Amino acid sequence: MTVTTPDTRTAERALAPDVARGLMLLLIALSNTAFHLWRAERGPSGWQPVDGSWLDHAVQFTMITTLDLRIYPLFAFLLGYGMTQMYLRRTAHGTDGRAAVGVLRRRSLWMVVIGLCHATLLMAGDIIGYYGVLSLFLGWIFVRRSDRALKWWIWIGVAQTLLFTMGPLVAALLRGDLGSMGDAGAEPGYLAYGADKDSWPAAAGTRVVTGLFVTSSALLSLVGGGYLVFLLGFWAARRRILEEPGRHLPLLRRTAVIGVAVGWLGALPAALAHVGAVRVPDDAQSEEGALTTLREVTGTAGGVGYMAAIALFVVWWTNRSPRWGTTAVTAVAAVGKRSMSCYLTHSLLFAPLLAAWGLGLGAHLGSATMALVATAVWLVTVAGAYALEKAGRRGPAEVLLRRLAYGARTASARTASSAETDAGAGAGAEAGGAHPAGAEGARKADAGASLRSPR
Repeated sequence: MTVTTPDTRTAERALAPDVARGLMLLLIALSNTAFHLWRAERGPSGWQPVDGSWLDHAVQFTMITTLDLRIYPLFAFLLGYGMTQMYLRRTAHGTDGRAAVGVLRRRSLWMVVIGLCHATLLMAGDIIGYYGVLSLFLGWIFVRRSDRALKWWIWIGVAQTLLFTMGPLVAALLRGDLGSMGDAGAEPGYLAYGADKDSWPAAAGTRVVTGLFVTSSALLSLVGGGYLVFLLGFWAARRRILEEPGRHLPLLRRTAVIGVAVGWLGALPAALAHVGAVRVPDDAQSEEGALTTLREVTGTAGGVGYMAAIALFVVWWTNRSPRWGTTAVTAVAAVGKRSMSCYLTHSLLFAPLLAAWGLGLGAHLGSATMALVATAVWLVTVAGAYALEKAGRRGPAEVLLRRLAYGARTASARTASSAETDAGAGAGAEAGGAHPAGAEGARKADAGASLRSPR
């Protein structure tokens, strides 16, 4: 049994959510690399390239197994967690419950606006607006609910997921016809992002349609149980699992082992099919196909498993080696505190360098070299966030969102006392990147954007 001191618990509270957001922004940058390889050859999935060297194939295999459709559920979890933190902190300081929900509502609405602007200007798969819609409705409906009601709705979400997502997959397996799901002839999902357009206005036209679809698809996810991981974040925040991970070690260990195993095993068939190790119908590999459906369902477990693994790392680092890697951990946590600013910086660097309307470097990179570029972009944000941390300054996007939500005067008065709210609201929303999946938003934008324009 591990005994943690009060000081240790304080450190854990500060570190676990921020380190998680900081690391996940790296994984998001990597997961989004497929957007930018606009001249690469695509397979039936329409997402990860199928060309390149053996190293490129190894990167593609790793992306499909560990990243695609596995990262964004974590941010949905963190968004729900952060919103509950904000609500509890404000009500504990005397704010009326309805007034606290009103603040969350204003933040959510501004997140939608910021997300749509981001999608139009730079990155169609923006997730800030998507999470803004989710937080608007789920915060209004669930933040003030009892624990009992929250648990009931979590189980309802599980049932909806099994019925609407796993049901068709099981039916296809029983028929022995995996190819009955999906359409390999659909336009490749990466086209929905407009990176192949020669002019910025043409790319913006594609992006705005995709951005609107991705943002509005949040409402559809409510019907299919897409709110499940969000409510898990509510539940975990009420128990302070990330603020005091040392008190929840058995739960975190089980969640990490089971979640990561389920996430990776669920994606393994698609990864093997992608590199040609197993043969399955092309339709089954498509964006609405059986293998992608399996990846999506198990991705939720994988994302939550990653969160638990990061919390366990924080406990280990805090208790065993508080002097080892202090600067690195502090820098990663600084990224997490400024997750919206760092996420938007990804697009500011990626889009002009890689898109056809910019320098067009995306045409000359493979999966492996693109992963190196993504890592370099993340490291730039780490350096910038660390510099802001040392200077005691917030990220510019966080400052903007706070001013919009609270008003300039109130926001200034709260600057010193509410760092957790920036991290909280940015938990999932700011870290957005593409869509639940490195590809999921694209997938849904594509499938639905059968407006068939972006796709």
